[in-house]
Amino acid sequence: MAAMENEFQDRQSSKLVRDNVHGSLYLEPLALKFIDTEQFQRLRDLKQLGLTNMVYPGAVHSRFEHSLGVYWLAGEAISKIKTYQGQELGIESFDVKTVKLAGLLHDIGHGPFSHMFESGFLPLVHSGAKWSHEDMSVRMIDYIVDEHNIEIDSDDLRRVKELIGSSSKHVEHNAAKEKLFLYDIVANGRTGIDVDKFDYIERDSRACGLGCNFHFERLMETMRVMGNEICYRASEYLTINKLFMTRADLHRTVYTHAKVKAMELMVVDALCKANAELGIVDSIQRPSEFWKLDDSILKKIETSDKPELKEAKDLISRIRRRDLYQFCNEYIVPKDQLENFKDVTPKDIVCSEKAGGVTLKEEDVAVVTVKIDLTNGRKNPLDRVSFFKDYESNEKFSIKADQLSNLLPTCYQDKIVRVYSKKPDLVAAVAEAFEEFQVKTYGKKKQVHATPEKKKRRVS
Repeated sequence: MAAMENEFQDRQSSKLVRDNVHGSLYLEPLALKFIDTEQFQRLRDLKQLGLTNMVYPGAVHSRFEHSLGVYWLAGEAISKIKTYQGQELGIESFDVKTVKLAGLLHDIGHGPFSHMFESGFLPLVHSGAKWSHEDMSVRMIDYIVDEHNIEIDSDDLRRVKELIGSSSKHVEHNAAKEKLFLYDIVANGRTGIDVDKFDYIERDSRACGLGCNFHFERLMETMRVMGNEICYRASEYLTINKLFMTRADLHRTVYTHAKVKAMELMVVDALCKANAELGIVDSIQRPSEFWKLDDSILKKIETSDKPELKEAKDLISRIRRRDLYQFCNEYIVPKDQLENFKDVTPKDIVCSEKAGGVTLKEEDVAVVTVKIDLTNGRKNPLDRVSFFKDYESNEKFSIKADQLSNLLPTCYQDKIVRVYSKKPDLVAAVAEAFEEFQVKTYGKKKQVHATPEKKKRRVS
């Protein structure tokens, strides 16, 4: 009876919001203490997909609604496990509360334009220890608690931060932990199946106007904890495969779209040119300053009259006018060379240029290596997943792909080398140098077709 009264009181003091993906979401009092802070509200000004809305206009959703979605799904996942196995696993209200809060706060450490900031901009301007948004999320949580005097038990706080940090680099550290399966719900470093992906795959697909054939509800209904890990019915093998394939398809068609990448390259160049004046990189170790960074930094540069920001401002103006770095061509790295592949550099392209004609400089060329996999590098991600036969069985096992279908992939990673010309009138020269590089490296051209003549004829 006391438990029912507490649940009713929590519902009374909760807020109901309507989400366009999951429907009605209840936000509980402790979550609201974090949500109603300027640091969390900042997530409204971080687009979930960065610059993707410049190609897919509907992709304007933010990290804010994604975080609410992951909060809700984390709660649904732990509640289902508790309903069926709570007594067996010793799941307590402490576990439910901390898993949900980890889902809510897992992305609070993202910088402007999210992954572009972390993997595109920072490596060029930050020479210190590797920075990650997960680590900043942990530091930001401490900052919010201190800044807003949030009353939260120290054990709760410690667990929430541990759950957020449970990515692949922490798996070994987590291996000795009690209730290890809890660390697989929000950010699963063991199998790659987690509610973070459940939310963003469906949310991103909808926002971009794409269909989504993966339905996470089947996995949520059938999952079961065995041997301290979340396992799935063998009949759901192809559903899990669809999760990984849908994610890879989103990477190929949306996240790494050629024009999206062109704009990312330009914004990275703009931020690098503006860094000295704005002190962007100086804030990444200080949560008190970092939370002030969001996507509006482009508008700040664009509307500035400072001469120190002119070069950065000119690049942003080019984006606004669709005068983008020009995609010249691309090729897929052959399967037998994936393991020892070394990133191609602008210097490699420039040095492949034939004598005569335009003389290219390294600063005229941009090269991107797009890596798309199924979350497990060159290996089958389903080899990491444990399955069970039915709910009467207590045995977990792995399944090899060829036991189920001969139509499943045998290679699990793509590396795509893309080359851009930073100046429209150099497309022909860059494209030709890129072709020469391919011939020199592989003995033949690996690109599917030649760069269109119309693009080569374009002048600034």
